[in-house]
Amino acid sequence: MKKLKRKKISIFNIMVYLIFTVIALFTLYPFWNLLVVSFNEPYDSIKGGLTLWPRVFSFINYSYLFSDDYLDIIGIALRNSLVRTILGTALNVFFSTLIAYALSKKYFVLRKFMNVLIIIPMYLSVGLIPTYLLYKQLFLVKSFAVYIIPNLISAYNIIILRNFMAGIPPSLTEAAQIDGATEQGILFKVIFPLCLPVLATMCLFIAVFQWSSWQDTMYFAQNENLTTLQWEMAKVIRGTTSLGKGSAAMVGKPTKETLNAAITVVATLPIIMVYPFLQKYFVNGMTLGAVKE
Repeated sequence: MKKLKRKKISIFNIMVYLIFTVIALFTLYPFWNLLVVSFNEPYDSIKGGLTLWPRVFSFINYSYLFSDDYLDIIGIALRNSLVRTILGTALNVFFSTLIAYALSKKYFVLRKFMNVLIIIPMYLSVGLIPTYLLYKQLFLVKSFAVYIIPNLISAYNIIILRNFMAGIPPSLTEAAQIDGATEQGILFKVIFPLCLPVLATMCLFIAVFQWSSWQDTMYFAQNENLTTLQWEMAKVIRGTTSLGKGSAAMVGKPTKETLNAAITVVATLPIIMVYPFLQKYFVNGMTLGAVKE
């Protein structure tokens, strides 16, 4: 019986590994294909048929992308994307943590009112035009602050973090109070370290959102000094940039498709490099923060 069970288990494991391997290959292939196209010679890429390896290996697409004609724009876009991602993530985590800590306390007078106030925007949206008019009156339009201030808090992250904090044993905070710790000391020295798995998950969500966002650039920050890497990539895809235009590639010049592949790789690579360091906290953080209050 034990041998039969072992055989069944081993066959089941093999099937599971096989299925997930196939899913992983289907998931990774589109990005790998972009990588292959970006490193292939543009004129040769027009012929199609590229599968797993570049047919004519070339750095033309990347050298053109980082040439003197476009390096200034790419540099500004990369700088803005990095600053908005780092600053936006740090401030969002900070303010969301403060609000979640207050809402996790049952003695907080405005607790129920604030909970409702935070949940309502998750289901209702005022639309683009009222949002634009509001940002304009707040002097956020054509300002770098439009990337930061509207995203200072996240309702979803606050709820996850609040639920986790509410599940922390009160004896920990009571012991800290007996030792003379203030509310700020309890939050940053007792609660904050315990919330690291959830906070790491929040950082991942916020960083991916900030790095991938381009619509706010299109609507509210139409300025070369405020451009982002994702918006430059969107312009290449939409064909609204002069780079790589034309159905046929000239010698030493990429096509729209090969330039699109190169800038997509450049825009995606930073998040791919950061993701593995936060992946170990992802499942644990979501599970811990999903406990009902």
